[in-house]
Amino acid sequence: MLTKRIIPCLDIKDGQTVKGINFENLRSAGNPVELAQFYAAQGADELVFLDITATVENRKTLLHLVQEVARHINIPFTVGGGIGSVADVSALLNAGADKISINSSAVRNPSLINELAAEFGSQCVVVAIDTRHVNGENIVHTHGGRTPTQLQTLAWAREVTERGAGEILLTSMDSDGTKAGFADALTRTVAQSVSIPVIASGGAGTMAHFKSVFEEGCADAALAAGIFHFGEMTIPDLKHYLQQNGIAVRI
Repeated sequence: MLTKRIIPCLDIKDGQTVKGINFENLRSAGNPVELAQFYAAQGADELVFLDITATVENRKTLLHLVQEVARHINIPFTVGGGIGSVADVSALLNAGADKISINSSAVRNPSLINELAAEFGSQCVVVAIDTRHVNGENIVHTHGGRTPTQLQTLAWAREVTERGAGEILLTSMDSDGTKAGFADALTRTVAQSVSIPVIASGGAGTMAHFKSVFEEGCADAALAAGIFHFGEMTIPDLKHYLQQNGIAVRI
């Protein structure tokens, strides 16, 4: 049985880890290198590093920070933010990333997914989908959640799968930072419609929320930030709880 993965997320702005609610009202959450080391030591299965203003500010991800984080951890490491070409991905992988995450650039140029999968392998390509409920539909947003698109979330999830994405990082913007629980129904709809792993993101507040998104949401992995950054929950405690409740995790 495949184990479910617990993935802390480092949202980076101006070189510091930040956390907000519904993608707004950001506050500092600490040094990304120190946090990365801490989570790796705690038993995180992977780490996601998102340079959340790189696309908005029209610049590349902070390579020196990626190198520094990679030097201090021994778990798979996904990097996103400002990635728009094969050369960008090559630079990040050389800096120590194991996978890359694209969002705005994939929407702008969907064939980029095909290119990256062909060049580096699907296992390296994570497509992040930031989704918000708008007028009764789940709509894809880009530029750190600032810009709504015409894309319907489920249709886009299917398309990125067909184009060669290896994983989908699905963030419910409506749930993000609320601690009211993951968007289980949406996650399940996407997970049951694609053949690749889906990482649920947005809304974690209790250990029961993780259990629910694995059981009800059919997620392969669950990502969280604030509850880990601010010490409200530890990864060992969470994994112990999940194991006690019949969810297979790597201890």
